[in-house]
Amino acid sequence: MITEKNGVFELCTEHTSYLFGIMDTGHPEHLYYGRKIHFRDEYALREKCAFITGNTVWYDDEHKNLTLENVCLEMSSYGKGDIREPFIEVIHADGSFTSDFLYKSYTITEEKEPYRTLPGSYSEDGHVEHLCVTFCDSGYDLVLELHYYVYPECDVITRSARLINESGETVTLKRLMSLQLDFPTSEFVFTSFNGGWAREMKRTDVRLQAGKHVNDSYAGTSSSRANPFVMLSGEHTTEDVGDCYGMNLIYSGNHCETAEVNAFGKTRVVTGINPRSFSWTVKPGEDFEAPEAVMTFSHRGFNGMSQNMHRFVREHIVRGEWKKKVRPVLLNSWEAAYFDIDEKKLLHLAKAGRDAGIELLVMDDGWFGERSDDSRALGDWTVNEKKLPGGLKGLCDKVKALGLDFGIWVEPEMVNVQSRLYKEHPEWAMDIPGMSHSEGRNQRLLDLCNPDVQKYVIEEMTGVFSSAEISYVKWDMNRIFSDAYSKYLDREKQGEVFHRYVCGLYHCMEELTKRFPKILFEGCSAGGNRFDLGILCYFPQIWASDNTDALCRAEIQNGYSYGYPMSTLSAHVSSCPNHQTLRVTPIETRFHVAAFGICGYECNFCDMKKEELAAVKAQIELYKKWREVLQFGDFYRGRSFAGDSGYGYHSAIGVSTENTMEWTCVAPDKNSAVGMLFQKLVIPNNPYACYQAKGLAEEKLYHFYNRSLKYNLKNFGDLVNTVSPVHIKQDSLTHNLVAKFVKMDGETEDCLVYGDELMYHGVKLKQAFAGTGYNEEVRFYQDFGSRMYFMEREDA
Repeated sequence: MITEKNGVFELCTEHTSYLFGIMDTGHPEHLYYGRKIHFRDEYALREKCAFITGNTVWYDDEHKNLTLENVCLEMSSYGKGDIREPFIEVIHADGSFTSDFLYKSYTITEEKEPYRTLPGSYSEDGHVEHLCVTFCDSGYDLVLELHYYVYPECDVITRSARLINESGETVTLKRLMSLQLDFPTSEFVFTSFNGGWAREMKRTDVRLQAGKHVNDSYAGTSSSRANPFVMLSGEHTTEDVGDCYGMNLIYSGNHCETAEVNAFGKTRVVTGINPRSFSWTVKPGEDFEAPEAVMTFSHRGFNGMSQNMHRFVREHIVRGEWKKKVRPVLLNSWEAAYFDIDEKKLLHLAKAGRDAGIELLVMDDGWFGERSDDSRALGDWTVNEKKLPGGLKGLCDKVKALGLDFGIWVEPEMVNVQSRLYKEHPEWAMDIPGMSHSEGRNQRLLDLCNPDVQKYVIEEMTGVFSSAEISYVKWDMNRIFSDAYSKYLDREKQGEVFHRYVCGLYHCMEELTKRFPKILFEGCSAGGNRFDLGILCYFPQIWASDNTDALCRAEIQNGYSYGYPMSTLSAHVSSCPNHQTLRVTPIETRFHVAAFGICGYECNFCDMKKEELAAVKAQIELYKKWREVLQFGDFYRGRSFAGDSGYGYHSAIGVSTENTMEWTCVAPDKNSAVGMLFQKLVIPNNPYACYQAKGLAEEKLYHFYNRSLKYNLKNFGDLVNTVSPVHIKQDSLTHNLVAKFVKMDGETEDCLVYGDELMYHGVKLKQAFAGTGYNEEVRFYQDFGSRMYFMEREDA
């Protein structure tokens, strides 16, 4: 609900309140954001100012008691005393960069118009509460609109801004942020999610005390270095207790999230387009719209905040045919063959996949032009008929005849210098004329600032997607920006390149998803280099990381889970030694981790041993049974490798809390759930473990159980000789023969437990192997071992 009373605006969700009021000067004072409160009048919320402090400036002669440096504001600018990070920065025609936007009017409606150039949130029924507050800088005839949208059931409020030039002169916009949130104190921890290729979303906590902390991307994309999702929390907030704010941006380009504590101990957070190298020319009568920012609050810790974000993304960001449709189990050809693909190999892979239960074969890179490696053919989207004699349709028809759907990989935004496209249109590549270019992965960006390039991408991809019965498309983008320069734009507009590229990309994606609404599109950018809400407005899922190592992936996926639901995150089971780390992890662990995302496989089924294929077939069968819960259930974090606060500590027996990852995914009706425990390394003489669920119904009775597995005798090494009547040499013919027929029974858990007992106490599991004996009552729990547990409602 949105209301206005005596110049105070109150925005309420089911569990939160957001208030700001117009000051006597016309500036918007931020009053409160947090747990829902009963608001009567503003006196208790207003900051009292009788005199300004030394070495500050008053706003004007009528308000000598007021310095804008010491007020919590909804938006801010330079020049009138507020020297903190600004919300807006404009260079006027006279060269001044002072702005003073004062309140003019407001409107409250119940609809949300789409943005002209950007994606945004939406509601299926078209009903979104909307507040627009208009401010004017009368000295320069500029208008600033602040937009607020309320999603009560998600406890989410979104914000955006628009600058309108009503003057007769051109101005240069240096920044227009999307969100500003001011707090009167500095008792916060600022959390960002950082990393790089193959190690995305590492949670990083910084206690705010003084100065400025910046989380930003200058990669041209939202980037794997610094995701736009950030958190602000109390120092003692845990997964389930304490205040937590979550903030994100519906944008896929350079972004910036700044948290600043000023001289008065006040905290300001601003988020939006990264102002570095950004400038935008706004001519008379023109406007500029900022991306939409998302914010939420929960007093129920990080999990409470995440639940809000997950609901919001599922309901108000993801859209189209695949919004609530279960995703297929796919087999991707990349790690099975890399560029060395042809129809025969792919059909053999498809047959092996079909026999294991795979539903979709994806042909990755290498199918077009003279694409034998990554140095050639990008941009030439014609089928290599030496590899695929019947073209895409011929291969697709044969795959469909096997009972599988067919998908392909594309990278439409890129061009190789060694390509027909580059030879014909070198001016379409993003590089600086006459200067050497800093290459990435042997390729260059196509200039999506140019409408002709956008048209080319749309029409080329339309030709590809319509040439066969394609069910799935993986849209990749494998490099960051360098030498960012558009030959299409005049030199004075080069500060617009990064943003115009993103807008051009959105135009391509919007047009193609409209033309092909039934295709399941998956975003990818060298893994997680563009995992953001902007892409999720077009593609319902994104490849989270090129790293498929189970240990790394568990940490990466845990990081994503703070701001993104599992239905948006694709994850694959791959071969071992892993191709990114050379680590060897159990195949069941690889499956358990991948199952908590959109599960697929990326390995060569044709080369697998019968035992491995049998395991995969059982995994896929199990995943299909539980995938609605795993893909669309409510996800909760328990223990994590990073520790609850982001810092590890040790218990009395020296067991690090960073050694266990614990997840639970609960069906919306709370009648079923899936849990996982994952151990980093074995701790000697530590047989105890307890799984503790979250999110269940307290009063419901659940059947708690695990899978009954058998383990290879060779995992126990020459301990076999402690029970064998004859000596067996390790890796001998006898050892291999015995291992073929003799399997070690794993432990089983099977009990009836009420939800409250499962959550507040947990299930104490059968003891782990500790070197003193093994039978079916002992848990075989080696390095990187894991378990999946199932909970189904039973009648009491």
